Amino acid sequence: MATEDLTTLRSAVAALEHPGLAARLTTVAGKPMELVGHALPPAAAQAITTATSKALELALHLALRTMRRPPRAGTRRFHQALALASGAAGGAFGLASLPVELPLSTVIMLRSIAEIARSEGEDLSDPEAALACVQVFALGGRPGSADASDSGYFAVRGVLAKSVTQAARFIAERGIVEEGAPILVRFLTQIASRFGTVVTQKAAAQAIPVIGSLGGAAVNYAFIQHFQDVARGHFTVRRLERRYGKDAVRTEYERLARTH
Repeated sequence: MATEDLTTLRSAVAALEHPGLAARLTTVAGKPMELVGHALPPAAAQAITTATSKALELALHLALRTMRRPPRAGTRRFHQALALASGAAGGAFGLASLPVELPLSTVIMLRSIAEIARSEGEDLSDPEAALACVQVFALGGRPGSADASDSGYFAVRGVLAKSVTQAARFIAERGIVEEGAPILVRFLTQIASRFGTVVTQKAAAQAIPVIGSLGGAAVNYAFIQHFQDVARGHFTVRRLERRYGKDAVRTEYERLARTH
C-alpha cells in the first residue's frame, strides 16, 4: 500500500474505531456524558425512538431519490451552518422539538455524507453506494467496546452486509422505494438501533435546562462533525478496497487498529 494511502487509512481507523462524539458533547455540556444522560425525562425513550425512525426513513428516501445531482463546492461548511441553525431551535425548545429537529438534522448530515462519498469516488446512482451513505448513521452510533470483534468497524459492516445487499438489489429491481417493504424496514431497523445511541446522547445534552439556543447549536455542530468524520473514514476504506482489494485493506486496517 502506498505511503499516502496508508496515512489516510490510519486516519480512518482513528475515526471509525474511536469516535469522539461523547467527548465533544462533554465539552459542550460542561459535564461527563454519563451525568448528562440523567437530564432526560423517563418518557424520552419513546420520543427518541419515534424521531429516529422518522429521520432515517426520510434520509433513505433522500439518498435514493435526490442525491444524484452534481456536487457543489463548499458544501461541508454549508451543511454545518444549517446544523447550527436547527440545533439552535432544538436547544431553545428542548426535547419537544426533537420530532421536527432530528429529521432536519439527519437530512442535513445525509447531504454532507453524500458529498464526502462523491469526493472518495462513489457513484451515488448505484443503490448500494447510496445505502452506504445511510449506513454511516450505524457506524457512527456504535457503543464503545474494548473488543473489536464485538463492535469494531468491520464487525458492524458484517452485521449490516446482508441487509445492504438485499436492499440494494430490491431497489435496483423496483427502481423506487416502496414504503413498508420488509427488506427496507429490516435495513432501517438495524441502522436505527445504533443511530439511536447517538441520538440519545444528543437529546440528553440539549435537554439540559441551561443550555439554550447557543448550546443547542453547539451540540448539533458536534453531531454533524462526528458523522462527517465517520463518513470520511468509511468512504476512505471503501476507496482503498476498490484499489487494493477488500482482504488486503482489512488486514492492514486491523493491524493499525491493534497498534492505535
